[in-house]
Amino acid sequence: MGAGGFVLVVGPSGAGKDTLLRLAREALAGDPRYVFPRRLVTRPPSIHEDNEAITEEEFSRGEAEGRFTLSWRAHGLGYALPGTSAALAREGCVVVCNVSRRVVGEARRRLPAVTVVEVTAPPEVLAARLAARGRREDGDLAARLSRSASVAADCVVMNDGPPEAGADRLLAHLRGR
Repeated sequence: MGAGGFVLVVGPSGAGKDTLLRLAREALAGDPRYVFPRRLVTRPPSIHEDNEAITEEEFSRGEAEGRFTLSWRAHGLGYALPGTSAALAREGCVVVCNVSRRVVGEARRRLPAVTVVEVTAPPEVLAARLAARGRREDGDLAARLSRSASVAADCVVMNDGPPEAGADRLLAHLRGR
């Protein structure tokens, strides 16, 4: 395998990050160079997000013991990337994961060969997707949509059309690694 590293997928809630990641994972299923680790999250998985549920206690213990490649809190939940992710990147895999924009700086400092893909959509599209999702932590839609964090992205995917079009743009970035 060639040089590995991380592709961090970021963007506002409702942008379709998990949908594009699912489509990219399916397209690259036969290529062992690409790894899509399941995030550890302190909530059960849903049809919108394929995560591995962990308890608050497991999350706190994992952070304290340094068992995660990256970890963060958002919307009252704990999120983490499994500790094996960094080893896979060092072994030559391209590790592709959905993370908070808030951990991009830390990731760029600590992890090998990080690139960032920002997935976004117009505010009216984000609002419609969040309303349809109906998750408790999506809370006040206006407040959720007004949040923005600036991040220097290596690739921006405007995901306002068919998901396959957005996935094609993500795949082009991944294959260019």
